[in-house]
Amino acid sequence: MSKISLIKKILILVMILALPGFLYYLLTVKGQNRYHPLPVFGPKALAKTTHRVKGKDIPDTIYHALSDFHLYDQDGKPVSLKSFDNKIFVANFFYTHCPTVCNEMNNNVDSLAQAWAKNKMVYFASVTVDPERDSIKALRSYTKKFASLPKWSFLTGDTTTIYHLARQGFLVNALKAGNDDYIYSDKLLLSDQHKRIRGYYSGTKFTDVVRLNDEIKVLIKEELLAREDPLY
Repeated sequence: MSKISLIKKILILVMILALPGFLYYLLTVKGQNRYHPLPVFGPKALAKTTHRVKGKDIPDTIYHALSDFHLYDQDGKPVSLKSFDNKIFVANFFYTHCPTVCNEMNNNVDSLAQAWAKNKMVYFASVTVDPERDSIKALRSYTKKFASLPKWSFLTGDTTTIYHLARQGFLVNALKAGNDDYIYSDKLLLSDQHKRIRGYYSGTKFTDVVRLNDEIKVLIKEELLAREDPLY
């Protein structure tokens, strides 16, 4: 890791740990009246069922959600969507021999994962777009440069599963464009406990990484409100 990258990583970690996020301030200063949930991304459809709000029947909404997948982490353990049941998780796509962007993106994920190390609701997953080269052994070697592995899984598997997860699940690009050339998103992708996409953030942009940290807090607040009110 270069000196500049290390300094940037430390700054992000300090910002995340030391400064109360503006969104978190909104959640706590004046209570629930200041709370606004995050959007749900992806296609939506109206269900045939309804729920009542102030005496009126309101159609339920069917939101886009991730479908199941079966991959393997850096220790060879199977990982599926069920592995993230009742969890908020942040995902991104990368490959280990990526020359620049992936390392910067994963350094920022490492800072976030360290910040949330003690929280049992928040996890992280990085999925390779080059499973042919990024074997379990290659991922295990790659992870040695990061500090927050208990909260963070690096995933590999078959190309069909990975590209389907990216395009149909997270609604981002992932494909092989040529020899050692991949088109993939640099976004960090926030998923809630219902496997719905709640945010897209540039993995290399300082302000986006800090905003993601704030919006993880928003999702936690949302979950706490839902537990208090099942109809929330």
